[in-house]
Amino acid sequence: MSYTIYTMRTSYSAIDTYLQCPQKYKFQEIDRIRVPKSFEAIFGTIIHETLKFTFERNPLYPTLDEVINHFREHWPTHDVLTKSATNDPLKRPLSPDEEKIYFEEGVRMLKRFYEKNAPWNFSVVDLESRFEVLLQDEKTGESHILAGIIDRIDKHPDGTYEIIDYKTSKRMPSQDMLDRNLQLSLYSLGLNKRWPHINIEDIKLSLYFLKHEEKLTTKRNLEAIEKTKAHILKTIAEIQERLKEHKEFEPMPSVLCNWCEYRPQCPAWRHLYRKIKPSNENPSPSDAMIENELKEFFILKKTVQEKEKEVATLQARLKNYMQEKKLTRLFGDEGTLTERKVQKFEYDMEKVKVTLSPLHKWEEILKMDETKLKRILKEIPEEARMALDDAKRLIKEYTMLTTSLKKFAGAEDISVAEESENNEPPTAKV
Repeated sequence: MSYTIYTMRTSYSAIDTYLQCPQKYKFQEIDRIRVPKSFEAIFGTIIHETLKFTFERNPLYPTLDEVINHFREHWPTHDVLTKSATNDPLKRPLSPDEEKIYFEEGVRMLKRFYEKNAPWNFSVVDLESRFEVLLQDEKTGESHILAGIIDRIDKHPDGTYEIIDYKTSKRMPSQDMLDRNLQLSLYSLGLNKRWPHINIEDIKLSLYFLKHEEKLTTKRNLEAIEKTKAHILKTIAEIQERLKEHKEFEPMPSVLCNWCEYRPQCPAWRHLYRKIKPSNENPSPSDAMIENELKEFFILKKTVQEKEKEVATLQARLKNYMQEKKLTRLFGDEGTLTERKVQKFEYDMEKVKVTLSPLHKWEEILKMDETKLKRILKEIPEEARMALDDAKRLIKEYTMLTTSLKKFAGAEDISVAEESENNEPPTAKV
């Protein structure tokens, strides 16, 4: 008798959380630290519940007034909304006026959605449909269960199906991003596993952006689904390796931190909350010392940047003087300033390869510029990114410090990378 080894049960939201920030994944999925929901999460949940009510036929579809009343009856009290911010002492709760604005925005979205999408005009076969997909890793012999919930599934007159996921966010993705959307890929896989007679290539995948009253649609083919499976299995394997090897689940600061409920305990943010402590807890001597040294560091950093600006200004004036007087060198008591011409060339790499390969020098010029590679990774398709991700290997691990002269105000800041003299950036070969 054979047994199937199930090693991980996960979901799209968990996988997406890990890809966005491994530290948040650890807090949420491994440590199981429960925190109050953010207001944005509460708002999204109420909208989703109301839309589910909109398409429930018991035995008639609800009227628009009934839909709005449902939204109003489920709107949380001021105390509930206030508690959503108590986990983060740096975030103030919504004022009554702000709550009113959000409520009215929700009503507006629901009204315009209902007017444009009368429920009786659609054949909805399921709402908040739960699914489970068994993913088998042929390399390890392990099987993993991927679970999820689909907001809505429609069946069209031509026999095809459409998965619809509601979004309350402001930002709409490009069609290219939609075509590579991991969530929709998993949903199509989930629907196919639930109802195997449905051809994956016949499933429409849509995101409905309620603020803009726009529905963006895409599809997946079998090749894309296989790549999605491989991507998920690789991500699961990476999580398992971190757990097995006791590796860090490092934070990845980004603009998404502004909506993260784990900021007060996150290593990337905890120091910001250092002054908000219980009255019986006093700062340690090392805390006070670091506070002074940090202040001195930023004063010096700001001075260096100001001096660099002064140097650039003086250099521009001297260069203008040299051009005006037709000089190529200036002599001062402290040194000499010389103008040199710098020429940059672009090579025909095929000709370079033909020339250098017989000399066994071709490989030496193929060392990668990692900064350029990171930029290119943002521009190429998902499958190409996954292929390059498979090709990389860790050859050196190092740390660096980033500094900012702007005080944090709740939005992305501009950082300047500081690397220690002994920590050189890693290189790779292709």
